[in-house]
Amino acid sequence: MSTRIVVVGGGTAGARLAQRLPVTLLGEESHAPYNRVLLADVLAGRYAPEVIALPEPREPARLGVRAVRIDRVARTVECADGSLVAYDRLVLATGSAPVLPPLRGLRGARLPSGVHPFRTLEDCLALRELVRPGVRAVVVGGGLLGVSAARALAQLGAEVVLTQQGERLMERQLDEQSSALLREHLSALGVEVHTECRVSGLRQHDNAVTAVELADGFVLDAQVVVLACGVRPRVALAREAGLDIRTGVVVDDELRTSDPYIHAIGDCAEHDGQVYGLAGPALDQADVLADVLADLLHGPRAPHRTPPRTRYTGTRALTRLTLPGTESLDLAAFGETTPAPGDDVVQLTDATQRAYRKVVVRGDRLVGGVLLGDLAAVGTLARAWEGDEALPDAPLLHLLTHDGGS
Repeated sequence: MSTRIVVVGGGTAGARLAQRLPVTLLGEESHAPYNRVLLADVLAGRYAPEVIALPEPREPARLGVRAVRIDRVARTVECADGSLVAYDRLVLATGSAPVLPPLRGLRGARLPSGVHPFRTLEDCLALRELVRPGVRAVVVGGGLLGVSAARALAQLGAEVVLTQQGERLMERQLDEQSSALLREHLSALGVEVHTECRVSGLRQHDNAVTAVELADGFVLDAQVVVLACGVRPRVALAREAGLDIRTGVVVDDELRTSDPYIHAIGDCAEHDGQVYGLAGPALDQADVLADVLADLLHGPRAPHRTPPRTRYTGTRALTRLTLPGTESLDLAAFGETTPAPGDDVVQLTDATQRAYRKVVVRGDRLVGGVLLGDLAAVGTLARAWEGDEALPDAPLLHLLTHDGGS
């Protein structure tokens, strides 16, 4: 009798697992699984939606199906259409949901017309319908998603204002200098950037947004508002099933939850106290779980075959962003970009090329870095950081040469 593996969620993690193993994939979205990282390119019109589709799963997926309940005793998943899907092993890949800020004018889950999060292909296509040259758009949130959305809206000819509550753009990934260069880049494209700026409410007329209110009393006219205020793991299904939840669904090194017949991967999973919320860790987790579950499907592997990676020990995640266009900009950041006392810092700036490179070294280990404009050294730097190996005995400046000191 074959082992029935059911995967709830058709995002990056769930789709990767379904490419590697024959599973029943339940996808809540009606679209085939797609690369969420490229949504800004779809919004900007650089790619058609079908271009960002992920490789098809080994078995046909059930799309537009929302799982609403897990019966751990009967080992079934109940769907919103009333159907029951039986499993021997269940994988939760439910991803994350956009954070909707507590603003005046936002009541419940129904948003005023013109107000959208920036998380799904549906969000992206809805924004495409609204945006045309001259439309006034306000993006709330200056993190990775907000910067990507603002850049894409500007490419469509919108008059864009980007508001960030923190002191600088992408403050989780970038240091002060690289964030300032990013701000200059956006400003050159016509994006009006406001930092240390808190949005307090929305104005609307006939259920359509007309303006954004700031905490200092200033009002920004807006026909389109993009909410890019971060995400949180989607854990309601797991919580209602009685699984162990902290920030995400708690999993061990085999990506098992507190129920040994249920696993969790991707944005909804919390491993060793860490919820990543990035594509790289989601893919790593899916690959490890594919090896864990392969023995259930095929039996133990022959001794001469390459041993599977059956333990997940974490991912060192690099953030990389390309802002395409006639004035394109590439940036990458990893690890700790703000040095601690005693750290060595190497920094190169080329104002004429709008290039900035910086690495932070602690002892003989590379602990972080940020590159903007010139990413020629990023591959070698990322490998040195991910491997956590001692750096070669060479001048630190070599780390920022085009060959990364190799």
